[in-house]
Amino acid sequence: MPSAVSQPQLPALPVTFRPNRTRAVLLTVGTAMFVVVSAVGFLLEGLGPGERITFVFTGALFFGVLLLLSRPKVVADEGGVTVVNLTTKRRLAWAEILKVNLRPGDAWVFLDLSDGTSLPALGIQPGVAKEKAIRDARALRDLVEAHGTHEN
Repeated sequence: MPSAVSQPQLPALPVTFRPNRTRAVLLTVGTAMFVVVSAVGFLLEGLGPGERITFVFTGALFFGVLLLLSRPKVVADEGGVTVVNLTTKRRLAWAEILKVNLRPGDAWVFLDLSDGTSLPALGIQPGVAKEKAIRDARALRDLVEAHGTHEN
């Protein structure tokens, strides 16, 4: 006798999806770069105050870029989904999301939207942790199917 198809276990809301390993690496490297570049600026003899400040500023600039790269996340709650990418943040109602895509070779998840566009969601990316990204994409897909109303 075939068993009944069980509903997927949905994550408790709110839930945040983000590439934690990538984020940890970026923030660690950014901190190390800031410390090393600043230390070099203070340890080099013969530099004036302006040149030392330039070293610190350069280290801070490197850290800022890596901090920006570590920003992406996808937050799902009862009201919908918030997609935070490098420089943008977009709030979507559940009904606006038609499909969650993570195809082989994709660098991150894409959300097909009811307005006919596609939104990249950089918070789920298979780069360093492929299996986690696949699990996260499936969980987001299951949430969209459970909460969305796709009446067009």
